[in-house]
Amino acid sequence: MAGFAEPLWLIGLAGIPVLCLLYRRAVKERSYAALTFSRVAVAAQAQGPDRLRRPHTLFALVLIALALILVGLADPHIPLEGTDEGVSVVLVLDTSGSMQATDYRPTRLEAAKAAAEILLSRLNPDDYAGVVVFESGATSAAYLSPDRDRVIERLHGVRGRDGQTALGDGLALGVDMADSIPNRHRVVILLSDGAGNAGTFSPAEAASYARERNVPVYTVGIGSPEPVVAGYDPAGAPEYAVLDEETLRAIARTTGGKYYAAVDEGTLAAIYAGLTDEIPREPKDTSISVVFFAGALTVLLLEMYIRYGRGRILP
Repeated sequence: MAGFAEPLWLIGLAGIPVLCLLYRRAVKERSYAALTFSRVAVAAQAQGPDRLRRPHTLFALVLIALALILVGLADPHIPLEGTDEGVSVVLVLDTSGSMQATDYRPTRLEAAKAAAEILLSRLNPDDYAGVVVFESGATSAAYLSPDRDRVIERLHGVRGRDGQTALGDGLALGVDMADSIPNRHRVVILLSDGAGNAGTFSPAEAASYARERNVPVYTVGIGSPEPVVAGYDPAGAPEYAVLDEETLRAIARTTGGKYYAAVDEGTLAAIYAGLTDEIPREPKDTSISVVFFAGALTVLLLEMYIRYGRGRILP
């Protein structure tokens, strides 16, 4: 939104009409004094109308320069296309036992981490990034930071767990992290197989919370359509990982985000690379005070040229 960072300087513009009145009075007094000396009056007429008007032009140029300087000091800002306001991006990664399935190489979790690194590397310099991980509970793996390398380093340190899937808790914590820095766009990117079976918040409750906080959630479903063996219980019976696309679609739909289905690790990487184009951005408020200072300098140079250059008032 357009505005001024230091609007008090604009009060000085009120003095310009006062200067005009003072100048007008001074001109009248000078003209009256000149009429009392016939020789001076004749000399003034001999200079011609252009010579008589030139002082007015010089004064007008000085006033214009003063007005431009005052506006520049008020530091005007306008939203410029092509310059983007930074976005807070939080990656929420499922590290539960089902993410140890090997239908993605080497595992679902490692493929997700590799794809997430692609997204982090493509964020804009003004963006902040953070990472939340969840299994039976949720925790922060990397707090929101503009230090992309540090966030990627923390991402590399994420390890899989054998717990259940507290998807709702992970999403709620991700929304809280994204909302921790005010006056920025916030986006949560959730990567999971969607099969929530633990935690305090249900996926639907967490999605409603994200909608209340106006945080869109982009969900990426990772997993095969058919159940995949993710491990074995103590008795040796196989444990299967399933992909719950319905839950992930519902989260995206509720929050105003979008759902992506990852077929394999290759398409997963492509999805994450393309997500940088999906992140909503607004034009960044940019200071244009330099334009007004440059204009003031140009006007003052013109005033000096008229006063002292060719065709100057004084011979």
